[in-house]
Amino acid sequence: MGKDCTVDEPETQNERDVIPAESEVLLLHRISTIISSKLSLDEMLGEVIGFTIQATACDACLVYLLDRSSNELVLRASQVPHLTALGNVRMKMGQGVTGWVAQHQEVVALSSNAAADSRFIPFQGLIEDTYQAFLSVPLVSGGDLVGVINVHHRESHQHRDWEIGRLRFVGEQLGLAVAKSLLAEENSRLLEETQEFKRELETRKVLERAKGILQRKMNLTEEEAYLMLRDQSRKLRKPMKELAEAVILFEEMGREGSSSRE
Repeated sequence: MGKDCTVDEPETQNERDVIPAESEVLLLHRISTIISSKLSLDEMLGEVIGFTIQATACDACLVYLLDRSSNELVLRASQVPHLTALGNVRMKMGQGVTGWVAQHQEVVALSSNAAADSRFIPFQGLIEDTYQAFLSVPLVSGGDLVGVINVHHRESHQHRDWEIGRLRFVGEQLGLAVAKSLLAEENSRLLEETQEFKRELETRKVLERAKGILQRKMNLTEEEAYLMLRDQSRKLRKPMKELAEAVILFEEMGREGSSSRE
């Protein structure tokens, strides 16, 4: 994925007619396989980037996803390793060429001297910003923006219709897959929050019951009972819930013992 990719130009008109058609069949099959796989979002993006580089004969590919909480585009994946940039390079809607593509949901193809475009804004640490040619396509799902995919060429490069068409297709398919994956992530997060809330509620119930037992048995105030549980938790290095459960268990065993003696 880190190597330069080149595509040999067909030599005859017949080859020009046949090769693109065959490539489209392979493209459809390959991208559908990636999108329908059970890969995580980041794994899927990595596969799509590798595929895009082969499909468009580019030198670099980057994917930005929309962070809806801040309405910013965030660099999520790239061919060239950007360990410090991933998740940290952010741009607002309309900022730079990528932000413009996101805002207008239109394709931008710059064949040479991309940095001279009035919309262009370089980002420190992104070597791709020094490349000559730049093709940017929005990722859309159901009419809603999901992100942007960019391909770069080191040297000047006239983007042909089939290249733009391929990247459009990748953008459409990836947009749907990313939206589905992000929805699954959000559902998973909400489920975890719900489960955490239930755990906290259960812990609170156990602590309240244990405090009540201590208050009754030792003639303590609610605050004193709580502080006793907290101090013992720190001293024994055990969770307060575990100590509270022990207090409840001891109380229940005492009741059973009293019942059996009667």
